[in-house]
Amino acid sequence: MGVSVSYTDKQKGLTRRQFLTYALGGTGAFMAVAAVGPLIPFAVDPLTRGTTETFSTVGTESEFNTSYPLAKDFTLKQKDGWIQVDNTYTAFIIKQQDGTYLAMSNICTHLGCAVSQQLGSDGKPTAFSNGIWFQCPCHGSQFSLTGVQTPVSPAQRPLDIFLTKVDSTGQVLVGSKKHQRTV
Repeated sequence: MGVSVSYTDKQKGLTRRQFLTYALGGTGAFMAVAAVGPLIPFAVDPLTRGTTETFSTVGTESEFNTSYPLAKDFTLKQKDGWIQVDNTYTAFIIKQQDGTYLAMSNICTHLGCAVSQQLGSDGKPTAFSNGIWFQCPCHGSQFSLTGVQTPVSPAQRPLDIFLTKVDSTGQVLVGSKKHQRTV
């Protein structure tokens, strides 16, 4: 008489199918972690970095007025990875009626040429005509005292601005971030 084995009498343990399923699943999981793992720091890095705003002194409060903007050069430190560079910028700075300072970039928002300012015989900035204070020599964009483009200018938006603040000693500081603005 032969011995018959039913499915319930089989040994308890791993079958070949289960072993292969676990082995292939584990190998796939290991490969996925090996491929994606190094990318995780790149995704998290911007969240862990603090932003540092640098400011540069451009003058004292008494140097600026509400009548005309002064062109001031300043240097800001820019850090990109392990490289730190000192970049020089020019801003037209004017004191506004509310006592704050407006620091406008000298770069035209049309195609990036440097806008010019007219100086009078006394060496002070003056308007070109009809409230036009800045002109772009490349394509003729014109801007008002506060850097707003005229309706006929090729530039579609006002001059970009830098952050400004005044410290406790009365020094006017210009910040490293340029901001687009709309009027």
